[in-house]
Amino acid sequence: MTSLRDILDSREFRLRKGLGQNLLTDPVYLQKIAAAASLSPNDLVLEIGPGTGNLTAYLLPSAGRVVAVELDRRMIDVLEKRFHDAENLTLVQGNILKVNLPQLLQPWLARFQTFKAVANLPYYLTSAAIRLLLECPVSPALAVLTVQLEVAQRICAEPGKMSVLAVAVQWYAQPRIVAKVPAGAFTPVPKVDSAVLRLETRAEPVAPIPTEQQLFQVVKAGFSQKRKQLKNSLSAGLRMPPPQVETAMRAAGVDPKRRAETLRLEEWAALSRALPEAQQ
Repeated sequence: MTSLRDILDSREFRLRKGLGQNLLTDPVYLQKIAAAASLSPNDLVLEIGPGTGNLTAYLLPSAGRVVAVELDRRMIDVLEKRFHDAENLTLVQGNILKVNLPQLLQPWLARFQTFKAVANLPYYLTSAAIRLLLECPVSPALAVLTVQLEVAQRICAEPGKMSVLAVAVQWYAQPRIVAKVPAGAFTPVPKVDSAVLRLETRAEPVAPIPTEQQLFQVVKAGFSQKRKQLKNSLSAGLRMPPPQVETAMRAAGVDPKRRAETLRLEEWAALSRALPEAQQ
């Protein structure tokens, strides 16, 4: 393995702010991320945006195979030099949001059966990357992601402080903040702190629903007017008469005067079942 400092010192190298290139350099937090992934030789790991490979170096010794997808061609050059002797690393240049993940991982899934996702995500990519991973036909059994602290806290919120983001992520996975990461652990230093977020995907749905489309249509409608009672938000968002919505809510066991942020996942599922015709 070639020294990163030697590689970067050998060329004029500047990080690109537009690509969210804030490199996590503190070994304490790099180790925490790797530990949270609980890697073994039986694991296939998808790393999103490896950058210069600081986290990659902690994943390779334990993982069976690391498939690292990097957008910046310059970073690929660095990674190729730094890990030229790593036999269990596959580098892919491309936009993770445009990559066909099932096709990319197929050669390795036959051997490893499932995979884990690990990444220090650029802030602008967080929501799209999480959605990609959780909705993928071959979704990871576990995702360990470094994201903005505020976003991690919103994802892990409990009833009373829920949001569309919290409901959407928690429907697919059980989230937990493993560690808070201070801004000073990155180079260059960002304006906000981060957190290591562990998402353990659910093997079974939380509760029966008609379809995911129906569920999230109801959820989005419920949060469309946050300061109003849920009955009024659903009526406006779903374009249904208030009496019809109230009847459905009572059938689902949900008080029409409740507010969206107070509902549990099971209650959202019950509402989606009670509002089968709630298509706009």
